[in-house]
Amino acid sequence: MKLELKIAVIGAGSWGTALVKLLQHNEKQIGWWVKSQESLDFIKTHNRNPKYLTYVEIDSSKIELSTDLQGIVKKYDILVFAIPSAFLNETLEQFQLTAEHFREKILVSAIKGIVPQYNQIVARYFKDKYEVPFENIGIIAGPCHAEEVAMQKLSYLTIAFLQRKKAMYFASKLQTFYMKTKTSNDIAGTEYSAMLKNIYALANGIAIGLGYGDNFQAVLIVNSMKEIRKFLKEVFPHSRKIVSSEYFGDLLVTAYSKFSRNRLFGTYIGQGYSVKATMAEMRMIAEGYYASKCLMEIKNQYNVKLPIADAVYNILYENVSPVVEMKILTEKLN
Repeated sequence: MKLELKIAVIGAGSWGTALVKLLQHNEKQIGWWVKSQESLDFIKTHNRNPKYLTYVEIDSSKIELSTDLQGIVKKYDILVFAIPSAFLNETLEQFQLTAEHFREKILVSAIKGIVPQYNQIVARYFKDKYEVPFENIGIIAGPCHAEEVAMQKLSYLTIAFLQRKKAMYFASKLQTFYMKTKTSNDIAGTEYSAMLKNIYALANGIAIGLGYGDNFQAVLIVNSMKEIRKFLKEVFPHSRKIVSSEYFGDLLVTAYSKFSRNRLFGTYIGQGYSVKATMAEMRMIAEGYYASKCLMEIKNQYNVKLPIADAVYNILYENVSPVVEMKILTEKLN
């Protein structure tokens, strides 16, 4: 591994913008792929993202902004992906990226979801489709919301790589006076957990929308953590402390935070909005919606029973009334 690697962020949503802000503390220059030329021009002129985290000041003189994804991929060594999982495959295919483009690159996923076209977590998707070895794939795990990072509120991240040296290197690039980092070698566990917690945050949102109180929510989240632990143990056995911040902490902040888009999505559903109406109401992607459908296929392969995840799927995809489904679920929790 080179002494100094050039880093680029792929994606200009809330999380991509927050990561650019973080990296600017430790890097003289970074690359940033922005989808639209209009956004690119605005950032260059005003040092702000016109659509996401608009209050965050960005030093555009330290950024190579580009709408040419293939060009960014060729030039930079570490590529941090912050594109919604539902659009990742489409974006890479649009720019005709191949396995050769990613050869000897280090890919870091800040995507807390699953690639729906392949029903795979991001690490497995890059391994299978683009032949990127797992040794060159890293995961950014929470608990962390982009909005609080942007406001420089004290936050914590876990950086997972199979090789500790790579994890330590990238973690050092995100460490600032308001961001503490630690490392892990559980790349599959942290990524699956990040995907799963979105589903359970959506469940909590449904409960809120239906008028369930704090007492029920506490029980729901504890049972959600049990389901995550059960799933990880069956699908990817590993020596892990499930009560650590990258697992339980990430679930808690996503289930309870006012910044959680999955919680908000679920709240709309609980209040009686349809999925279509909820999507129209929200500007940002709720990863839990796509993950819910994909999880059903994965869990059935391993015969894992996940009643809360099942309830969310039934509400979102089987048109079962949230009132009825949550009532049934209450009898299964303890």
